[in-house]
Amino acid sequence: MSDHSEIVYSTAEGMDYPAHEQQYKTFLKIGMLGTATVVTVVVLLAIFLI
Repeated sequence: MSDHSEIVYSTAEGMDYPAHEQQYKTFLKIGMLGTATVVTVVVLLAIFLI
């Protein structure tokens, strides 16, 4: 069987934390923009259709 030893992240090579944090911030911005767009469309539909 393969070795299933515990991974120690503090010594793991190749972890690019600044890139991960930037990607997470970008994900949050896109999520907020999408949410704002949907809310705007729903409000405009309520205004013009009622």
